[in-house]
Amino acid sequence: MNIIDGKKVADSILTDLQLKISKNHSKPGLVFILVGEDAPSLAYVNMKVKACAKIDINSHVIRLPKEVSEEALLERINAYNQDRHIDGILVQQPLPRHIDSDKIVSAVLPEKDVDGFHPYNLGKLMLGRSDGFISCTPLGIITLLHHYSIPIEKKHVVILGRSNIVGKPLASLLLLKKPGHNATVTVAHSATVNLKEITLSADILIAAIGKANFVTKDMVKKGAVVVDVGISRVFYSTERPKIVGDVNFEEVADIASYITPVPKGVGPMTITMLMQNTYKSFLNRENRL
Repeated sequence: MNIIDGKKVADSILTDLQLKISKNHSKPGLVFILVGEDAPSLAYVNMKVKACAKIDINSHVIRLPKEVSEEALLERINAYNQDRHIDGILVQQPLPRHIDSDKIVSAVLPEKDVDGFHPYNLGKLMLGRSDGFISCTPLGIITLLHHYSIPIEKKHVVILGRSNIVGKPLASLLLLKKPGHNATVTVAHSATVNLKEITLSADILIAAIGKANFVTKDMVKKGAVVVDVGISRVFYSTERPKIVGDVNFEEVADIASYITPVPKGVGPMTITMLMQNTYKSFLNRENRL
């Protein structure tokens, strides 16, 4: 069993990005829009801000009250769409119920959609094009697999989860008709029957369903590569909560050839890919000037 060290790979990529950014006379700009007081969202934005500071990306956090109108939020996004010093706009999810998340995601210009959630960028990927912005978690996963020289072509990849953030874009990314991709992909979900039979056929098993310790040893083929996207807090007796993933790490590590830990697996890569996408947007802007 080999541990896929996402933090180590992420730190290496960030160091490279920092060097590249230091050679430019201007710096990339990234704005975070946070609506309300959701504690996990605030913590996640703070982690992203720290990553920006580490590599000299100019970041701005805009905090709006949870009562803000959809119209006012759209106006704020449009202002940043027009701001030539801003290369990326990230509206932190989840949003209050009175705001249409799809409308907000679509309001961000595709060329500033560094999260990779805009229908234009998702559509490009589904059409087999990788020149748009790719969602950060799927991009981070495939970057990890490539870093560890784990074969993807002609392999059977099973993805547990069909979200628009991970499952669907990851499937499209793995299916790209190009070297380093070309996988056969099965996407399983809550309505899938004979799930264990499907997961046991996976050369690469990717769990992204948000259920703590869901994947157990009897669901994994010996020698399979296991990527854990999930993150949950589990309480054991009176102790502090333990951070775990969708995979029962202690069980599955015995039979997997490679496995990502939680934390320090996929999580650091997601933030690093956001930084990479922002730098890509910055270069695109520099080339347009």
